[in-house]
Formats: sequence, structure tokens, C-alpha cells
Amino acid sequence: MASTALGGALGLPAPASAQQAAQSGAADQPVAFSIPAQPLQAALDGFIRQTGWQIGYSSALADGRTSRAVTGAMPPAQALETLLAGTGVGFRMTGPATASLVATQAQTGAGATPAPAGTLMLDPVTVSGSGTGWGVGRTTITSADLERRNPTSIREVFAGEPRIRVGSSVPMSQKVYVNGVEETNLAVSIDGSRQNNKVFHHNGTTLIDPSFLKVVRVDAGVAPADAGPGALAGSIAYETKDARDFLSGDGVGAFVKSIFNTNGPVLTTSLAGYGLHEGYEALGYVTYGKGGKFEAGNGDEVAGTGTDILSGLAKAAVESDGGNRFQLSYERVYDDATRPFRANIGGISGRPPWEPRVRDYTLDRQNVVFTYSDTLPMDLWNPKLVLAYGRTDVETPIFFRPVPPSTVPASIPGTGKTESLNGKAENVFSFGLGTITAGVDFYRDEGTYEDETFKATEKADNVGLYAQARIEPWERLRLSFGLRGDRQKFEGTTGEDWTNSGVSHNASGEFDLIPEFLTARAGYSHAWAGIPLAENFIMNSAWDYGSGPEPVTSDNVTAGLEARYRGFTVDGTVFRTRIDDARAARFSAASANLARDVESDGYEIGAGYSWNDGFVRVAYADIDVTIDGQPADSDTGTYLATPVGQIVTLGGSQAVTDWNMTFGADVEIVLDYDDVQAGQQPLEGYEVFNIFAEYRPAQYSNLTLRADVRNLFDATYADRATYGQEFGTVTPLYQPGRSFLITATAQF
Repeated sequence: MASTALGGALGLPAPASAQQAAQSGAADQPVAFSIPAQPLQAALDGFIRQTGWQIGYSSALADGRTSRAVTGAMPPAQALETLLAGTGVGFRMTGPATASLVATQAQTGAGATPAPAGTLMLDPVTVSGSGTGWGVGRTTITSADLERRNPTSIREVFAGEPRIRVGSSVPMSQKVYVNGVEETNLAVSIDGSRQNNKVFHHNGTTLIDPSFLKVVRVDAGVAPADAGPGALAGSIAYETKDARDFLSGDGVGAFVKSIFNTNGPVLTTSLAGYGLHEGYEALGYVTYGKGGKFEAGNGDEVAGTGTDILSGLAKAAVESDGGNRFQLSYERVYDDATRPFRANIGGISGRPPWEPRVRDYTLDRQNVVFTYSDTLPMDLWNPKLVLAYGRTDVETPIFFRPVPPSTVPASIPGTGKTESLNGKAENVFSFGLGTITAGVDFYRDEGTYEDETFKATEKADNVGLYAQARIEPWERLRLSFGLRGDRQKFEGTTGEDWTNSGVSHNASGEFDLIPEFLTARAGYSHAWAGIPLAENFIMNSAWDYGSGPEPVTSDNVTAGLEARYRGFTVDGTVFRTRIDDARAARFSAASANLARDVESDGYEIGAGYSWNDGFVRVAYADIDVTIDGQPADSDTGTYLATPVGQIVTLGGSQAVTDWNMTFGADVEIVLDYDDVQAGQQPLEGYEVFNIFAEYRPAQYSNLTLRADVRNLFDATYADRATYGQEFGTVTPLYQPGRSFLITATAQF
């Protein structure tokens, strides 16, 4: 978070007692610490506030790492050493109560390569701000979280987060919902590249290989102006790995990781090679998965759930002695398999007999990103340039009623394609109280449906100007506020176009009611998103746009408290999101401008305790979602929202260092939900238990073995966000029954 970099590199106001100690040379006096294990940037921020120290480091060095807990009275240097233990990051004292962080070895975990003995520690890099800011509703999935969860799909990436639901059990049809709002209403990016993937409502929107991920950040509701355009209900930012995540200095390395899942069975193998040499770096990463259909908890084989996926990630970068860094990345995921006829639904009763139960789907998503950044910035010069192109293609046969006397349906291939050319140029200006990130961004989005009978296309061009300030006016208060203006030109399938402009603004902050122990936070945002493109597979060249669709706007508010004491944390958050004129176009000629009002409100409470070798955390969320004032359902809510209700998550892990083992377990409890519309059926609750054990043989430091049991008690269930559970005619797409996973990772 920017608060960390601000406090460290800018020397923001610190507690008076800590400042006096530093100035008097008493920086070795014990301080009472209560810093839980958490993302490293947040932990450093807490350390800075408690000690008044100045810590210089690059945001890239801290990203994706998790600190150790620090509790009790001890000298600050000892506390910092404890906090950094096991992260692959060390520090050098650069003066009284000042230090710079340095890489000591590559981050531990799957695919990480330990630095050889005697490796030279890198020179410290000090920056004046990370530009990411505080997030009043932020959830950060770190590299350590990903390693612990060992995800094979995006649903498992967000395991343990009750406010984030992922519907469907097949990766190519999974959709992410944040506080019940579907992800196309958030600003979603991969390595800074805007995602525009509203292709087919039976498919997922952002299919990504979780093995490539380094960190995921979700701002629920209130998002900063520099998160990008279209942040109606927040933002999701996926960051993928690069060579620096595996190597701490010049050299080469490789790893192989295989996961065998007995429920299918399915074998997924990842291979990677990477290297660093005098400012040059490269990474090549490929994953291939192949396997059969899984069984649900009731023992039935679920049709259309076989695995046939190929994904790849390639990155190359060069960095000059002056800190100018240029990086080019290419990421692709390709899913080609037989799926349920409607890929996010198990089946629908009463359909015509000629309609097949399954059909072939091909989903191909690609992402190309060029990034320029300065790794040795100055106070007024910390630039970043991003130019990206993303594309998603879906192809599946379209079936027609047979013409008597034939009983065989005719079919033609239908294809949907979305494209986004986008980018931004921004600079972070640093000053005594904090930073201001200012820039310009653009996108050119295009969505097309095409088959032998017709073709339809919608387009949207947008240019935005934005600025986001992040300041710490005094030691107990941190503020973030921003403004952006957007101008969009929207072109419909008929060739008609409309130009609209709008302003978005946000303000949030956190205040230490009791320093070190109790923090209050709150935020508000108003977002303008222009006119979103319709889904490709329902586009109609005969649409009647009239005077044109209305631009979509939203208002978000959130507030919460967090208490901390000797490794214990208790937190609570309330939130509300209202989206006005959310476009919900349908195929009929009169439905181009169909719009709905979506509202999500609720709260989350959580508690946890962390210690040096483990943690435990429980969270409970209660989320109510309405569409046009009625309880949300998954059909009306296509590309809008889904019913959620009450969710409980509990998880934890424990490392046993003497045995070189780590154990963990988690449970998700979803309660029955009966707040449905008249004529719909209540949603059934479920409980799912997962356990794992991981072993790293001392004599084979490059080898990691792991065993998982997913859905331990063989529950028959569909995730709460899965389509159709309110309708008696729908058999939802069930999740896998009990599954045993064996994972082996070898590093070279």
C-alpha cells in the first residue's frame, strides 16, 4: 500500500515518542509491538507508524509477500528482523532509525529458487510511492495465500473470502461476484491491461491460469480514480509472476509442478524457465491440463466437465543502470472441450428433445502488455506507461430445430469476439504529506457476434483524465481522494453513435482511534462508466436504440473498524453499492436500451489470531442484493448481480518446522436463503471442508510434496453464485465431490 512507501521513503510524521527516540539516538529502546502477519506492505506501514523509522524499498520488492507476526516489547531492529523473517527480504541500516530493504533470496513457495550461499545482496532501491493507495474495502490475495490455497481455478483463488463468490465448477464458465455484483461492473485488469470479456453469458468473463498469479487485489465498492474507468462496484487487479519472483540475482532457473486430481482423473503440469543477467530478464511459463469428467457428491458424473486446457505466459524485460525498465508480456489461455449445452448450467428440463445435452466450446483469451516504469524515481518524476491489447474469442455451434421429416438439428458455428486496445500514462508526484498520482488513460473496446446468417458489432471509445491524492496529514490520519473525468463515444450495431461525458469522484480515509490498537475507516465513491457494450451472443443488428442507452452510474459507501492486540484482530465492515441504469440488453429489437437498478448492501465481521508459524481466521458476511427493488435472481442478474445471503468461512494453517511440514484446513458454510421472488424456490445451504498437508524434505530442498482433500465429506452442492438454483426447471452445475489432489514441485 502507498501508506507503507510514503512512511518509509518520505519520512511522514511519526509518533512523537518514536521521533524523539530516533533524534536522541535511542532508536534501540524497546517498543511494544502488535503487528499481525499480513501483506508485507501493510506490516511495514504498521511498523513505521509505531517506531517513526524511515524505510526505503521498492513496491515490487514488497508486493506479494507476507510478513511474520511481531508481538511484545523489543528493539525496533529486532522487530523488523522478525517481521521480515522468511520473506526473502532483509534490511540494511542507513542511519539512525533509517533502513533500506534488500532482497536476500527468492520468495519461498512453489517455483521459488533459493539464493545460493554467498549471493550478493542487491543494492537498495528507494521509491517515493507505490501508487496503489489504501483501500477501505481492499482484499489482497498474496503469493503466500496462493501458495497455501494451491488453486486450480479462480474459485479457489478467492477461497476464504465470504464477500467474493465465484459461480460454476468449470473454469471456463466461472464468474466472480464482489458483494454480489458481477465482475463486468468492476474495473478488471491483468498486469494493467483492461479486460472487456462480455462474450457469452454461459461463459466466464476473465479466465486466467491461477498458477501464473503473483497477487490479486480487490477493491470492493470504493475504488480509486487510478483503478481505471468503469469501476462501478470497485476493481479487481490480477498481477502475474515475472523472473524476479524466482531469482534474487543474476542466474537461471526452472521448475516443474504437477497436480494429480483423482476426481476425473485430471493431470495438470506446469513448466517454467527464467533468467536474469545484467539488467535483462526473461520468463517462459506453460500449463497443460487434461482429464475426464468429475463426479459430484451424489456420485453422478457431471457431463461436460472434462479438462482440456492450455495456457502460457511469456515475459521479457530490460532495465538500464539509470532505472528505466521496459517490459513486454504475453499471456494466453485456451480451453477446448465439450461443455454442457449452456456451459454454466447442468441442465434444464422441458427443453426440446433435439437440443443436445453438451456441445463443443472453444474459449481463447489473449493479453499483450507493454510497460515502462522508472525503478529509480525522484520526488516529482515517477512515471509509468502501459499499452495493452486484450482479446477473447468464444466459438460454439448454434443449433436449429430440425425440418421434418428429419429429426437431426442443423447447426452452424457461432463466434463471439471482444477486443480492447487500452493504455495509460501517469506520474506519481511525491511531497511532504504524501503522493498525487495523475494521468490519462484510454480504451477502444469492440464486441462482435458473427455466424452464417448475420453479423453485429458494438464499439466504445473512451478517454479519461484522473488524479488521486494519498496523504497522511498527521500521524493518526491517512486520506485518499480522487477525481476523474471520462468522455466516451458509443457506436451501436446499427452504426448510430452517441457521445457522453461524466465525472467520477471518491474519498476515503482511516484514523487511528487508539494508535496501534484500533482504526476506523470509511469511504465514498461516485462512478460514471458510460455505456457498456452488450453481450456478443445476444447482439442484434436490428436493435432500436431510440435516443440511445443511458450512461451507467453508481454510488458506493463503506465504513468499518479494525482492532489489533498481540496478534489478535477483530474487524467489521458495512457497505452499500447502488448502480443506476445498468445496461441489461436482450436480443429482441426493442431491448437494446433495457436497463436495471442494482443495489447491494450488507456487512462482514471477522476475527483472527496469528503467530510465528500459523494463523486462524473466521469471517461472516451477510449480503442482500436487489434488482429493480426485487430480490436478485441469477437470470435477471445476468452480467449484473446474484443472490448471496449469509456466508461463514473459517481457515487456518500451522507450520511444524521440526518436521518440515505445514498443515491447514478450511471450511465454508453457506446458509439457506429464502429471500427470493414469488414463484422461485429457496436456495439450499451447504458446508464444504478442505484439508491439506505439505512436506519439504530437508535433504531435498528443491522438492515440495503436498496432499489436499477437497470437499472432505463429499457434499453435493453448487456454489451460491452458480446460475439457476432459484428455478425448479434447472439442474445447477454441481461442484466436484470428494477429491484427492497430489502435488509435486521440483525446483532447479
